[in-house]
Amino acid sequence: MRFGHFETLRPLCPVCREQRCVDRPLQPASAAATRGDRLIQGSLICPGDDCRAEYPVIDGVPLLLANLRSFVTDNAILLTARDDLTETVEGMIGDALGPGSAMDVQRLHLSSYAWDHYAEFDPAETVSDIRPGAVLRCLEAGLGLLGRMPEGPVLDLGCAVGRASFELAQRTAGLVLGLDVHVPMLRLAQRVLEDGEVSYPRRRVGLVYDRRTFQARLPSGDRVDFWLADALQAPFADGSFGLVTALNLLDCVPSPHGLLMTIARLLKAGGGTVLATPFDWSARTTPVEAWIGGHSQRGEGGGAAEPLLTALLTPGAHPMSVPGLTLRGEVESVPWAVRLHDRGAVHYRSYVLAAEREDRR
Repeated sequence: MRFGHFETLRPLCPVCREQRCVDRPLQPASAAATRGDRLIQGSLICPGDDCRAEYPVIDGVPLLLANLRSFVTDNAILLTARDDLTETVEGMIGDALGPGSAMDVQRLHLSSYAWDHYAEFDPAETVSDIRPGAVLRCLEAGLGLLGRMPEGPVLDLGCAVGRASFELAQRTAGLVLGLDVHVPMLRLAQRVLEDGEVSYPRRRVGLVYDRRTFQARLPSGDRVDFWLADALQAPFADGSFGLVTALNLLDCVPSPHGLLMTIARLLKAGGGTVLATPFDWSARTTPVEAWIGGHSQRGEGGGAAEPLLTALLTPGAHPMSVPGLTLRGEVESVPWAVRLHDRGAVHYRSYVLAAEREDRR
């Protein structure tokens, strides 16, 4: 955790926000290990006498969650997992655990996301019929719709392994913060940030993964940081950011409308947001009744997602239109190929749009 990001963004106590509706900036509590301008191991604490909630900083990533106890319980293995196993030993463990295990799922996620974000830097990567960098193409399309780079800090919601956050830092003079709840992905992003190195398990087929390690030194990394927090409960004061991005996140949260409301709350007056989504809904993550389109084909619009989302971002166009956000433009289709293995990929067409926050005055 960069001290400069902490002092500028002043994260709020998630417990106080959720349980008491009070905004209390956290304070440093301990610093067991630091490196330059970064807190590597330590803790933050709420100053409220009626709260005093503590939040750990692990491997440079603060865990800013109201439900910290349950999150740590569910993710204890990931939080304490070692990362020094050789490819051979890692493969043997993966074979023993088998397909569908927690390790298999995590390796597949890392393989797909790290490939899209960083494969262009890998000298061992071969040419194929799909190409990485979809996250950057979606970002480029969205920023083109805004037509400008809003002033102020930037928040990259659902940052995954971090490439868009680094790209955003090259386009602004301000701070950029990547937010996610996926521990292994944030660790990979932190490694790129601290060491300029990407190391991930690239899936070849089945349970066979090849460890890929290569350099990816990206400019402006000194203004980037990565924290762990829930996008729907982002622990920041209203109007903290000039730009908020959410690339392929809208269909991965329990409340898509809640995410839009959160983005509107976090934006400064005149700020902007870039969204991308393939509307790939899953009831395991998002209840059907919370989907933006994708159901109720007998109603107006026939269940189409795009017109409903644009209505939510157009003042007065829908009873649940998000106050303060105004649609600025949309791109119907940006190809996004999710690599699964050497002979398989899932092809999406992401819908990209941009909106602005009206002046609050």
